[in-house]
Formats: sequence, C-alpha cells, structure tokens
Amino acid sequence: MKKTVEILKGDTPGTEWRLTVLSFEGTDQSAPTAYLQAALHGNELPGVVALHRLVPMLEAAERDGRLLGRVTIVPQANPIATGQHLFHEHLARFSFTTRTNFNRDFPLLSSTDTSGLPGDDAPIAAEKRLKARLLKLSLGHDLILDLHCDDEGPSYLYVARQLWPHLQDLAAALGSQAILLWDDTSDGAFEEAAWSPHKHRSPDDPAWRRLAVTTVEFRGQSDVTPELADADAAGLYRFLVARGTVRDETQPPLGPWSGPVTPLDHVEMIRAPVGGALLFHVGPGDHVEAGQTLVTILTAPGEAGGETVVTAPQAGLVLTRRRQRLTRTGEDLLKILGSAPSATARPGSLES
Repeated sequence: MKKTVEILKGDTPGTEWRLTVLSFEGTDQSAPTAYLQAALHGNELPGVVALHRLVPMLEAAERDGRLLGRVTIVPQANPIATGQHLFHEHLARFSFTTRTNFNRDFPLLSSTDTSGLPGDDAPIAAEKRLKARLLKLSLGHDLILDLHCDDEGPSYLYVARQLWPHLQDLAAALGSQAILLWDDTSDGAFEEAAWSPHKHRSPDDPAWRRLAVTTVEFRGQSDVTPELADADAAGLYRFLVARGTVRDETQPPLGPWSGPVTPLDHVEMIRAPVGGALLFHVGPGDHVEAGQTLVTILTAPGEAGGETVVTAPQAGLVLTRRRQRLTRTGEDLLKILGSAPSATARPGSLES
C-alpha cells in the first residue's frame, strides 16, 4: 500500500486541508479497478470505519499476490466538512462558505478525461476544487463506491436505473435491504458525476459490464461499532472478490438478492407540516397502510389541541427516519417506499 497526502489550498492565506489517499497496485492490468471513498458528508462515519477495517484485508491480498486490480481508497473524502464544528455540533452536510450540500454540484463530464477540471490554483472556493480533485482521483476506475449513511435506517443503495439489475451482486454482498433507482437529476451528486461519462454506453459494451457506480447508505449516523465496521468491510471485500478485483478462493459465491426496488418518484418524503417535538409511532422496516399514524408533533405541549398527527399518504415500507427529535416546518421526517408515484414527488434528489 502506498499512502499519499494531497494538499488542498485554503481560501485564506496560511490555511490548507489534507486529503489522505491509500493506493494498492494490482498484478493484472485487465482486472477491474476500484475506487472507494467515505465521509463526503464529514459526519457520516460508518463508511470511514468500514474502510479502516477493509484496508488490512487489501494489504494481505496485495502481499500474497491476490490483489489483481488497482484499488484507491479515500477514507475521509472531505477534510473541509470534517472540520466544520459550531458550538460543539458537527455540521458537515452543507458548506459554511457557500451553504451548498457537499454532495451536489459536481462537474458532469462526457468522458473520463479530467484534464479540463480546475486545479488547486483555480480562483474558486476550496470545496469546488475538492470536488474536482475527487473526480480526478475516481474517474477511470471501474468500480466506484461512495459510502454514506442516513439518519436512522437500514443499509440501502442509490443506483442509476441503467445499472439495475447489474448491481444485484453489490446489494447481495453488502446485505442491502432496498434499492432506490434514479434517472438523470442535474443535481450533480458525486455518484451522478462518476456515472456521467458512461451513461451513453451500451449494456453490450464489455466496458459497461465492468462498471459499478453507486451511493452506499450504511444505515444511520449512530451505527458506528466494531461489529458493524467488520461486517461492512467484509461485504465490500466480498464484492471486490466477486467482481475479480481480488482473488480469494475462500470466499463463497454470492447468493441471490431480493428486496424492494423503488424509483425515486415512488418514495414518499414525509415532511413536517408544523414545527415541534417528534413522537414517532413507526420506525425503519415497518410496513404501514394509507392513513396510518406515522408521527405526532407536539406544537404546544401541555395544551389542549397542542398535537398535530401526520399520517401515511399511501401504503409502503418505512425506509428511514429522522434522528433529531425537534423539527421545523417543512423538514424531512421519514422516507416511505410506496408502490405508486408520490403526489408530492419533485424533480431531482430526495433531500437537500
């Protein structure tokens, strides 16, 4: 393994950020290559600890000559977000500078040629230069996994519609419990930027069949334990073996995957009609019926009529739930996987 530390110049004199990149050289130039990154939102740590446990497995494979394809790992992909704290709160989803979601506005390229992307001397904000740097590191790999997590929920995947069911092996390896299918969104998430150079390829193209580009949601923000880190690392390793990046005869073949596959416009984003304290009546994994009570919002505690009840707009499976128990009007409370298009579906990504 080779470790490099890339320097990202700060926006004011005397400041900089450091980005650690771990590189593994394979023995077979024809084998699929892989790029894995975590913590693009700096406070989403399940992927960070999973990659920490995966690295020794890759080192052993490299040492034994079983690492066939080149692997690049960026265990904490956003040092800017990692350092964003305010009054003891880690606020790492949006940039303090531009108020933009760190997983939006990546450049959408038509090829894997990154020579036109801005360098670190470009007169633009550091977060934009970071996004260009991450694309330069990732594009050209066959398997590109961006590791995230939700507030509270199971492990699931976001997958471009054209890549399903091609990525069933990844879902099986990771034990994913649901798939969310997306089309072109124009929001420029990292996954979309990594897929953009390939979206016009034919599935008959051998290069297309090698591809795996996805956002992995490793459960919730609090699901950071040694046991889960080991399990997630083992799942990532199984996938690399299944795709031929690593050779390991001790790994059994992947079994079939089954679970809900839901287009984004069928996902019910349950938003708070009022602000207040949240009393959830359902949680991730629960099946609900249309009209069923999902959450009670206490708007005026101790007063008659001080509650607002939120019900399910259609039957479905509760996928995720908000972690914080105080909401403002309009904020997201739950994701429900429905069987029909949502009446409130909006273009683009599910969340800001």
